[in-house]
Amino acid sequence: MFVDLRKAFFMIPGPESPLAAKGQALLRWHQTNSFCSATGQPTVRNQSGSYRVCHSSGITYYPKMAPVVIVLVSDGSRCLLARQAMFPKGMYSALSGFCDMGESVEEALLREVAEEVGLEVEDLQYSGSQHWPFPQSSFMLACHATVNPDKTQVNIDKAELEDARWFTYEEITEALQNMPRDPRREPPVFWVPPSYAIANQLIQEWANHQQLSRK
Repeated sequence: MFVDLRKAFFMIPGPESPLAAKGQALLRWHQTNSFCSATGQPTVRNQSGSYRVCHSSGITYYPKMAPVVIVLVSDGSRCLLARQAMFPKGMYSALSGFCDMGESVEEALLREVAEEVGLEVEDLQYSGSQHWPFPQSSFMLACHATVNPDKTQVNIDKAELEDARWFTYEEITEALQNMPRDPRREPPVFWVPPSYAIANQLIQEWANHQQLSRK
């Protein structure tokens, strides 16, 4: 049985997920880089598949990843999750967006949060990074960000998002405990990305921090 890679991440064992992601990204890259952009001549893959060469121009092409910021915004007691129309039914995730040319991670994060939900970030903290094979091949730079709890009115950019809302600790812990295991079945009303996705890491970190602060 063949399933979409996004759905497969719910079933693939954790250690194998990065291999599947890398394989998908490399295969797609080879399919879309068969010809030299300078001469139009065919490019040739090296034995390991790590690059392609145009013998006519002498140019070597290497796979590239597009930098993307992904941020979990919190007002101290709640976290903000959003969904795009293309997301599976019921799934909400952290805000994310591509870095513009010349932007730092911090600048991209501030811009994306302001553009997508109309909030002003006061503080941010780096969490980690991850290769993500979608939409082509992305380098996810994950951060936590906080906003003033008195300024939490969300103004959604409907061109980018279908919905965005604040979730409580109780709602988040329930979603983490009831993750879909089989993508072929009807998902919960509200759920979050699978454990392999760095968005899940951000959400789990936030929940852990909330749990400690409540003791």
